[in-house]
Amino acid sequence: MDYLPLFFKLNDRTALLVGGGQVALRKATLLTRAGARVIVVAHKVEPELVELIELHNGQVIIGEYHPALLDEAYLVIAATDDDQLNERVHFDAVERHIPVNVVDNQPLCTFIFPAIVDRSPIVIGISSGGESPVLARLLRAKLETWIPQGYSRLGRLVGQFRQQVKATFSSVERRRIFWEKVLQGQIAEKVFAGRDREARALLETALETADPEHQVGEVYLVGGGPGDPELLTFKALRLMQQADVVLYDQLVSPEIVDLCRRDADRIFVGKRRDNHTLPQAGINELLVKHALQGRRVLRLKGGDPFIFGRGGEELETLKQHNIPFQVVPGITAASACSTYAGIPLTHRNYAQSVKLVTGQLKNRTSDLNFDELVHPNQTIVFYMGLHTLSSLCEQLIAHGKSAATPAAIVSNGTRADQQVLTGTLESLPELQNQAQLPAPALIIVGEVVQLHENLAWFGEEVLHNHGLILPDAH
Repeated sequence: MDYLPLFFKLNDRTALLVGGGQVALRKATLLTRAGARVIVVAHKVEPELVELIELHNGQVIIGEYHPALLDEAYLVIAATDDDQLNERVHFDAVERHIPVNVVDNQPLCTFIFPAIVDRSPIVIGISSGGESPVLARLLRAKLETWIPQGYSRLGRLVGQFRQQVKATFSSVERRRIFWEKVLQGQIAEKVFAGRDREARALLETALETADPEHQVGEVYLVGGGPGDPELLTFKALRLMQQADVVLYDQLVSPEIVDLCRRDADRIFVGKRRDNHTLPQAGINELLVKHALQGRRVLRLKGGDPFIFGRGGEELETLKQHNIPFQVVPGITAASACSTYAGIPLTHRNYAQSVKLVTGQLKNRTSDLNFDELVHPNQTIVFYMGLHTLSSLCEQLIAHGKSAATPAAIVSNGTRADQQVLTGTLESLPELQNQAQLPAPALIIVGEVVQLHENLAWFGEEVLHNHGLILPDAH
């Protein structure tokens, strides 16, 4: 390493800042946030900087820099556009063994400022050693999105209980196990959800029992979206990476399953039509079994768990056993697949409403209210309707929908092998009979489908072959 990462405790210590412009203002903002008493010296000082320094009981000196100002300084920053002055500050500080930073002049720095992710008391510093500050800032931006603000409150909560935990658990190992369960379990999740009072109560209860091995587990019901890993939510990814056991469906893409915690137990409970690896009742039993063992259980579903995902049935079972849970929405297939196919579900000129419909009911029938589905100026999206496509089209036409109504099938939507087949209610069944697009697939019916030809954007090559759109082979 070119630099050793260190954290300065500046509370009530003096920092000398030479310079009064916008760069000095940025440095002063960081120093005051760390509790430093800042002395600014410059011929001209920005009003905003003056206000900041006065607010934090610092001092502004209008005039020349002189070495005597270093007598009380714990560290020094030179932020001027005068190279000679910056060099003087550097040499004066080095002579007195005071850490010095000269902005944008790495050779004159004995310490440098990292890019900072502030979740105080959790603080992360990222440095490129002065080689690429922009790259460090880009990495900071990534971490800012990955680390919720709730970590700040979680860090403070932990700090308030640290001594109590130390007194309760005599060994370092038992304290480590306890804190791991706290920081990766229900207590942390309560904090992230803004339920700090409940988190504190749970932490107090955990300490009273003084046995970290017998904490109650929790179930995370997470929507994995339609297949593209980049469509996952931040919360979904966080829970996926902390679960002890993962129950995942056939509709969850391998790329998304790979993002789960590497050492988690993975249980495939995939479902295809008439071919269930595990019946729903068995899945419910597995969720209860692992949660009662104190494990964090991830129930990972394709799309959104509350839109034709049977998530409600699973939660009812958990509720009966008093097992805590939380639900993370996913981007449902209707939204994602239509978007990736260039078919807006609503449009001022064509559709003012959308109906999401399952093509398969509990008794394996498609006994739908077609009178309601044939209303004009609306888009219909059928989930799990590929095997009843002919019947669906026939019934819509029989109930008054024009046979010329545009319709489309989107197969493997958002994935690299996405395929789109367009036609009409009259022609689509025969086109599908020829094309044989595979499940999972959605059927979209409505005037908005005609926009596909102009709006298709996702890696597709238009073959103009009976309306069949295949992935670009290039």
